[in-house]
Amino acid sequence: MEQRKGLRLLLFPLPLQGHINPMLQLAHILHSNGFSITIIHTSFNSPNPSNYPNFNFCCIQDGLSKSESSASDLLNFVIRLNVRCVTVFKECLGKLLSDISEEPIGCLISDAMCYFTQGVANSFQLPRNVLRTGGVSSFVAFATFPFLREKGYIPIQDSKLEETLEELPPLRVKDLPVINTEEPEKYYELICRFVNETKGSLGVIWNSFEELESSALVTLRQECSIPMFPIGPFHKYFPTSSSSSCSLISQDQSCISWLDKHTPNSVVYVSFGSVAAITETQFLEIAWGLANSKHPFLWVVRPGLVHGSEWLEPLPSGFVENMEGRGHIVKWAPQQEVLAHPATGAFWTHNGWNSTLESICEGVPMICMPCFTDQKVNARYVSHVWRVGLQLENGMERREIERTIRKLMEVNVEGKEIRDRAFKLKEDAKLCLKQGGSSCSSLEGLVTYILSLESNIRV
Repeated sequence: MEQRKGLRLLLFPLPLQGHINPMLQLAHILHSNGFSITIIHTSFNSPNPSNYPNFNFCCIQDGLSKSESSASDLLNFVIRLNVRCVTVFKECLGKLLSDISEEPIGCLISDAMCYFTQGVANSFQLPRNVLRTGGVSSFVAFATFPFLREKGYIPIQDSKLEETLEELPPLRVKDLPVINTEEPEKYYELICRFVNETKGSLGVIWNSFEELESSALVTLRQECSIPMFPIGPFHKYFPTSSSSSCSLISQDQSCISWLDKHTPNSVVYVSFGSVAAITETQFLEIAWGLANSKHPFLWVVRPGLVHGSEWLEPLPSGFVENMEGRGHIVKWAPQQEVLAHPATGAFWTHNGWNSTLESICEGVPMICMPCFTDQKVNARYVSHVWRVGLQLENGMERREIERTIRKLMEVNVEGKEIRDRAFKLKEDAKLCLKQGGSSCSSLEGLVTYILSLESNIRV
């Protein structure tokens, strides 16, 4: 533990699992570097303060009804949150800033998607830095939206899906970070607002590292005058067990004892994150693709993953039993432990940034099945830039699934080359956190920068 800095930092996450996790990990990193931490959070998806005895917590009422806080409508959820939280967030900041019994506040660090916080911070003359929980490469794509619209790529037309974007290699039109929505204009405005308010902050913190996204960082540094701090991978600053408490969903530890029974690199781990949803037809194709591959699999089927089903109802009777122990299905897994387990040989993922980065850090090759937004960019980078995985390009069809699994899991030239590259990236991820490494140096720069910020806070 470093000497205390006598300075308090305010952190505000977007209340979704994939955003709360890295914000709390960042809180641990900054606390271990001498800062006091106060987490401001919404009543929706509220973290349990008892899991974080070193932090203070301040809850604001987001005013969202149960239907409005559904993550199934991400677009309107994020927009509503940015509207409803303005007043209560401002009141909370006012109270925290006027509390003279606590250490002085150095800055606010908010999730980039909580773009309303820039205006509120400005009203108090409080310095605001941003945590972007996605990758740098996907942010570059988001930042290019106005140009892509001018060129006619947005809104996306089916006839152009396979076209390569010369301005964003190696992305094709189909890889752009969009969602299926009947309100494309609303989505476009949301992205432009989030990008502009990020660029309007005093600095951006990235859960990434130079060696992984050097090209995107060069591009962004040329376009933006604000400092960039790639200090990731966040979860590797601490033992696996200490970061697992960030999970909002109860984890099934039976995964680990099941994996213990399998040989190294023999198991396919399948998980599509905390938000994505699939149809019953897709679910069954995945099930038969896994079964027909003849490789052991650990499959996370989150309640609500399959449209119209509670859990495993669509599976044929006796499906799991007929696997004779070759398949293990759970509602949620301790993912970092699973990926670090010697038995895990491949990760079939939706390519959310946290999952992608965690897989890279363990050298586990990926089968990519992106669903929306930045996942599409991440999948393309995994398969065509870092080349540590294969993307399911032709939908979820059982024979294609079986072929892809076999290509990664069985002895062949392509699979070996992917594994070798994955091992190299794993080593890069280790080295960047060591003394003198890129992320270690970037963190030192971030600490110095926060201490240098002059705040003329007005309450």
